[in-house]
Amino acid sequence: MPITSADVALAHALADAAGDAIRPLFRADYGLEIKDDQSPVTQADRAAEAAMRRLLAAEAPRDGIIGEEEGTTEGSSGRQWVLDPIDGTRAFIAGRPIFGTLIALMDGGFPVLGIIDQPILKERWVGMAGRTTVFNGLPASTRRCRALSDALLATTSPALFADDELHAFEHLDAAVRSTVLGGDCYNYACLASGHLDIVVESQLKLHDFAALVPVVEGAGGVMCDWSGDPLHAGSAGDVIAAGDAARVEEILEALACRGH
Repeated sequence: MPITSADVALAHALADAAGDAIRPLFRADYGLEIKDDQSPVTQADRAAEAAMRRLLAAEAPRDGIIGEEEGTTEGSSGRQWVLDPIDGTRAFIAGRPIFGTLIALMDGGFPVLGIIDQPILKERWVGMAGRTTVFNGLPASTRRCRALSDALLATTSPALFADDELHAFEHLDAAVRSTVLGGDCYNYACLASGHLDIVVESQLKLHDFAALVPVVEGAGGVMCDWSGDPLHAGSAGDVIAAGDAARVEEILEALACRGH
């Protein structure tokens, strides 16, 4: 099913609603809790997802919803909105504006529309299948990378890799020019705007990566798993984003050394 102007308008409205819920709690009394998986959650996470769900119930009641905080709501249209109200909650609670709201529209199990929204800096990347990604309304583009040894690599934290994954990441880290730590979804936004060359992570959930795919690929980059396959609803969560498609095979080769 093609993306319509109404879909795009709804995605923007979702990001606006989430931002309105988040901004009053940034660097304020955000009500920290620790979930069963030991990850943090705040009133801002919960309020932002609730605001987006209310809007979807009113505007797209037949679409399914997959949200980080409230789980899955089944739909009948064959489409699902995937919501991560605050990707980078640790950055949020630290008062660092490098978190983001992630909104994706999935059709047939693949992401066809994605938004990365930074509500404090008021930065928004919008990607759609077959169209050029825009950053605050202007075209965004990844940059060329002549060699892996020239690349600027990013990941949120090496501590999030399993032992064999960390070994593989260290092999890639040794092959690039420099590595930046921290950033969550903001790394992918920076890659889409030509400031980073590679982002590599693992054990992500669908709500962590679905919105990133249209943004990165619409800016001229590539996203895939550590086997080089496209990302979809059934992907395991090992993720590569490359600004220059010419470097993907070298990245895959470096990561293939898990446990070796």
